[in-house]
Amino acid sequence: MLTNLPLFIGLRYMRSKRRDGFVSFISLFSLAAMALGVMALIVVLSVMNGFDREIKMRLLRVVPHISVTSPEGLNIAQINQLETELKTDSEDAPVRVLSVVPMLQSFVMASRDEHQTGLVLQGIDPQSRTADKLAENMISGYVGQLQEGQFGVVIGSQIARKLDLFVGDTLQLTLPSVTVTPAGVFPRIKRVIVTGIFQVGAQVDASVAFIHFRDGQKLLRLGDRFQGVQLELSDAFLADNWLSAQTGKRFLKDNLNDDLQWRTWSDNMGTLFQAMRMEKVIVSLLLSVIIAVAAFNIVASLVLMVSDKRKDIAVIRTLGATSGTVMKIFVIQGLAVGSLGILAGTLLGCLLAYFVGDIVAGLEQLSGSYIFDPSIYLISALPSKILLSDVLMVVGSALIVSFVATLYPAWRAGKVLPAEALRYDH
Repeated sequence: MLTNLPLFIGLRYMRSKRRDGFVSFISLFSLAAMALGVMALIVVLSVMNGFDREIKMRLLRVVPHISVTSPEGLNIAQINQLETELKTDSEDAPVRVLSVVPMLQSFVMASRDEHQTGLVLQGIDPQSRTADKLAENMISGYVGQLQEGQFGVVIGSQIARKLDLFVGDTLQLTLPSVTVTPAGVFPRIKRVIVTGIFQVGAQVDASVAFIHFRDGQKLLRLGDRFQGVQLELSDAFLADNWLSAQTGKRFLKDNLNDDLQWRTWSDNMGTLFQAMRMEKVIVSLLLSVIIAVAAFNIVASLVLMVSDKRKDIAVIRTLGATSGTVMKIFVIQGLAVGSLGILAGTLLGCLLAYFVGDIVAGLEQLSGSYIFDPSIYLISALPSKILLSDVLMVVGSALIVSFVATLYPAWRAGKVLPAEALRYDH
C-alpha cells in the first residue's frame, strides 16, 4: 500500500476541488501552456521540415545527385567504362544508378552593360535525362534550343532579373583563363545568346547557367575530354550511404585513375543546408520559451499546493510516511499536470501539422487572397512533414523540463515538520 501511496495521493490532489480556486487556475494554466508550447514546436518543426523537403526536391531537378571529377579529365571510353561498372554493380542494390552523364562546369563572370554577376556554367546534352528534368522548370524558351555551335545558354530566373535579360538577349561571359597574343595577355571573353530561362525556386536560380556540352568543351579548351561525370540515383536522399559503400570498390582503382573526387549533392549545397539546420535550431530554442513558462507555472502551482496542504502533509507524516514519500506525491502531481499538457499538445500538434496545408487553403478561400502568393514564394500550398524524431525530441524535452520543475516544490514539501504544521494550523 505504501508503494502506491504517492501515486494515489498525487493523482487525487490533481483532481480534487480546493477552496482556493486560484491554485486550480494556476494548474490549469500550466497544463494549457505546456500543451501550447508542445503544439507550437511540433507544428513549426513540421512546416520547416516541409520547406526543407520542398527545397531539396526543387534542387534535385537540376543538381546532379553525385559528381565525379578527375584532375586529368575523362574521355568517352573511360566514361562508358565507368557507367557500365556502376550500373552493373548496383543492379541488385537498394540504390541504383539510373544515368551517367559527362560533366562540364566552370566559374565564369556574366555581364551585360553595367550589371555583372558570378555564376557556374555547366555543359548539358539537350537529349539527356537532366535536360528533360530542366525542361519541366522552364518559364521561357526551350532546352531544345541549345544547338551545337550557336553558343546559346539557359539561365536561372534570378540571374535574368539581376542582369535584366530575356530570351534572345546577348550575354558576355568572362572565362577564368587568358589568351596570350603579341599585343599582350587578355582575358577570354565570349558572347552568348540567352535561349531559355528556368526557375526551380532555390539558390541555383541565381548561380547556374547551362550551355551545350560541345560548346562548353570549346570554351574550356578540353578537346574531346570531360571534367568528370554526373550520376543520377534512384533515391537521391541515400546518396551519402551509396557513396560510402562505393568508394572502396576495386574497379574504381583498377580500371580508372585512382584520383577521382566524389561529391554528393548535399556536399555541394552544404552551406545552404547548414543554414537551414541552424535556423531550425534557433526557432526551436525560441519556441521552447513557451514550455519554460509552463514549467514556471508548474513550480508556482506546486508551491501554492504545498502551502495549502501543510495539514495533510503533517497527518501523513505522523502516520509513518517518510520525507521521500511526501516528495514523490508532489513530483507525481506535477508530472501528471505536465504529462496531460504534453499529451494534449502532441495530439493537437500532429493533427494541425498534418492538415496545416488544407487549413491554409481554406483560409485563402475564405479571405479571397493568397497567404503565400505563388508568384512570390514559388509554392501554392504550405508544406509540412512530420518526423517521428522531432516529435520524440519535443515530448522528451518537455517531460524532462516538467520533472525538473517539480523538484524544488517537492523538496519543500518533504521538509515540512508535522509538529510545526499542526501547531499553527487553525
